[in-house]
Amino acid sequence: MSTIEKNGIEIGIYTLADIGPDPLSGKTITAQQRVKEIIEAARLADEAGLDIFGVGEHHRLDYAVSSPAVILAAIAQATERIRLTSTTSVLSTLDPIRLFEDFASLDLISNGRAEILAGRGAFIESFPLFGYSTNDYDELFTEHMDLLLQLNRNERVTWSGDYRPALRNAEISPRPVQEQMPIWIGVGGTPESAVRAGRFGVGMALAILGGDPVRFKPLVDIYRKAGLEAGHSPEDLKVGVTGHTFLANTTQQAKDEFFPYYSNYWYYVNRQRGMGTRMSRDDFEHMASPNTALFVGSPQQIVEKILRQHELFGHTRFLAQVDIGGLPFNKVVKNIELLATEVAPLVKKATSK
Repeated sequence: MSTIEKNGIEIGIYTLADIGPDPLSGKTITAQQRVKEIIEAARLADEAGLDIFGVGEHHRLDYAVSSPAVILAAIAQATERIRLTSTTSVLSTLDPIRLFEDFASLDLISNGRAEILAGRGAFIESFPLFGYSTNDYDELFTEHMDLLLQLNRNERVTWSGDYRPALRNAEISPRPVQEQMPIWIGVGGTPESAVRAGRFGVGMALAILGGDPVRFKPLVDIYRKAGLEAGHSPEDLKVGVTGHTFLANTTQQAKDEFFPYYSNYWYYVNRQRGMGTRMSRDDFEHMASPNTALFVGSPQQIVEKILRQHELFGHTRFLAQVDIGGLPFNKVVKNIELLATEVAPLVKKATSK
């Protein structure tokens, strides 16, 4: 029996380090302040007993983190036991060797707590920045993932591909503390991505940001089927769920407090993509209703949502994004506290065997 089955699913938080204006005060904090708050949030999450802390990668002025490994290394020094992961590393435009060596270094600093969650990213600014073409979007990711997995398994690697120079008995240094670092693939909703994650035999992290989670069930089934057909053991085919989360003592209070920030978040994210429409309160109420995937409500409501999804997916990990839309840090702290003390114990008890 694995420790996850014994202790219930892992619960943690993650940040993409967006720097949005606070819609109530109109103030926008600096990138330096945002990074300080992220490190403090991780320290609090570790202290509160959460299992994982994740940091995402972006290459834009409205996000504070372009190198998750650097921020996670700082977090490693401020924490003791919480696992540290990227959420996500944009693997299509990263050199897999540099990515592996950075996270192997993090593994040494953190005494074996590093993980990599690789994805293709929600934005494409890293493609021109690092000299890649979006025409090679899928091929780059597949080739880079193949190499990353070989680097994780072997101290010396011989490899050739289409998008980077070949390797001939290359030494890959340093080696991590862990025999192999856990590697996951982030999946937004396409069957092709789920099949790819299954064939590679790595964990699949589902970004479920809205709607009825039942629509993601086919992706989980496809992932597990592809993994088993590729010869991977069921234990290697782990599923994680990530989602936007806000907790308060009552569901009504959570919705009232979070609506200005959530509406603000989608306004500036959509504006970056060339759409400027604002979310109405009716749209938000629908998104936050009991049967949807937006984790906004009382601790009991969040427990019920996580457990409903666990019935659907049998996932082993839940990561909450608790700091979006210019949310003030005191509200982030309250989220961490409620997640760790009111939600995690009940979810772990219900999902442990």
